[in-house]
Parts: sequence; structure tokens; C-alpha cells
Amino acid sequence: MSLSDVGKVCLFSEMSGVLTVDGKPAPHVRLVRTAKWQTEQKDETVTDAQGRFYFPAMTERTVAKFLPMEFMAPQQIHAHYKDEEIRIWGGVKRDPTLNAESKGDPLVVRCDLHSEEKYIEVSGGIVFSLCEWDVEPDASKSHIWES
Repeated sequence: MSLSDVGKVCLFSEMSGVLTVDGKPAPHVRLVRTAKWQTEQKDETVTDAQGRFYFPAMTERTVAKFLPMEFMAPQQIHAHYKDEEIRIWGGVKRDPTLNAESKGDPLVVRCDLHSEEKYIEVSGGIVFSLCEWDVEPDASKSHIWES
């Protein structure tokens, strides 16, 4: 840990991936990401011609990191596709470390706008998502969410 990391918590890990529609690349789709712990943060990106996208890690510096309190950071990513806003990721991060959403590995996802929403429990947090990534869920508690 470097001196610049002192007091930082990770609200949303760095994420890269590919967005598709029925398995075909979804080019030029605006993705809006939000996370909140002490304050709400928001950023956005646009998929390239092959549907690829990237978000840097979203962090917050706080002295509360050193206090005995529970960490819970709500996370959301919405895709703005045609005239729709589609949630592709929604959950609560319960571990303030980088890459907790993928148990320490880089968070690389594949998301299809027409897939069924699934939920997965990872590192004590729950994610409802149209995305898949290589991670072993907590105690095999993941399945398709039926509404």
C-alpha cells in the first residue's frame, strides 16, 4: 500500500468488458455508473465499435475507513440503448478493497442487454446483473432472479 492509498476505500472496482445485444456487439452505447458510500459518485463511458468499455476504479478517501463501522456501497450501471435505460448492474459492495467484486482478480465482464437478470453473492455483497464474469460465488448462492 502506498502513502496515497491511506484512507481510501474502493466503491466500485476498475471494470472492463463487452456489451452485446443478442450476442452481437453493441456499439456507441452510453453507460452510466454510480456508487455511494459517504458521497455519491457518478461517471460514464461509451462502448466502442466492438461493444468494449472501460471504467477506472471509483474510490473515496475518508477517515471513516479506520472507524469500527460496516462498509456498504450501493452500485449501479445503466445502459442507455436506443430509447431505453437498462440496468446492467445493481448491487451492494460490502468489502472496501479493490476487486472485491471478483475476489481479487480484475473485473472483466460480458453483458448482454437481452439476457436474464441473475443475482450473485460475492465477497459478502449481492449483485443483480445482466453480466457474467469469472468468479466463484459465495457458497454457490447465485441463480436467475425471477420477477
